[in-house]
Amino acid sequence: MKNSLVIGLIVAVLLGLMGSVFVVREDQTAMVLNLGRVVRADLKPGLHFKIPVVESVRVFDRRFQVLDTAPARYFTAEQKDVSVDFFAIGYISDVRAFYRATGGEESVANSRLAPIITDSLRNQINSRTLQQLVSGDRSELIANQLKGINAAIKGLGMQITDLRIKQIDLPTDSQVITDVYERMRAQRKQEASKLRAEGEEQALTIRAQADRESTVIVADAERDAQKLRGEGDAEAARIYGQAGSKDPSFYAFYRSLEAYRGSMTDGNGVIVLDKNDPFLQYLRSDR
Repeated sequence: MKNSLVIGLIVAVLLGLMGSVFVVREDQTAMVLNLGRVVRADLKPGLHFKIPVVESVRVFDRRFQVLDTAPARYFTAEQKDVSVDFFAIGYISDVRAFYRATGGEESVANSRLAPIITDSLRNQINSRTLQQLVSGDRSELIANQLKGINAAIKGLGMQITDLRIKQIDLPTDSQVITDVYERMRAQRKQEASKLRAEGEEQALTIRAQADRESTVIVADAERDAQKLRGEGDAEAARIYGQAGSKDPSFYAFYRSLEAYRGSMTDGNGVIVLDKNDPFLQYLRSDR
């Protein structure tokens, strides 16, 4: 009987010890609640004790957490519509405040944190042009937000350490895209007109150059032809002169035959001359 009682006491003590001891890992923090009221918070990693049954433990991940939201649409300083995709990195800095604000639920914390970050980002984007957002220093934009965001979420028991913009896009129905397309079309049209004008100018230049070259070629050909004709006439005159000096009577006869041929080529010509005209001397029967 005594042995059973001892064993029972030992088991009860062991169960009590097991229910009163808990371990907090290196990547965790914890708090102890007494009937739902926080009595100890921000417990460090290691071995801790609590009162069995009366006290309970809530453990939280103290590692950095990522809040990733869906892309949101904003207006720039010149009222250009843009879509911004971002994510935030933070951690639980005050377990007691976090539990009071969210009941220890991460989903509740995210639902309260997201609009605060979105509003802060909207204020920054509204004050910048599209050019500044795309090509500007984003680190400055982020730095300007972190201080304000952390001040706004102080009651949540959280701390945001970084905010990153993943992508800045133009929505498919954005007026910016329409303006860009219109500007591209205008530029292409202007370039096409410029190319056509340059082509026409080059064509005129080529035609003018061809006309000049053609004129020069024709002039050179006529000059060469005249030169050749002159040389031929001179050579013919020289030959005729040589022939006439060797046999004047034959030369006179030959020249008369040439004259007859030239005047009677078409067969329809009529020449009225005196029969004693020297031109007919070789046609008379007495010759």
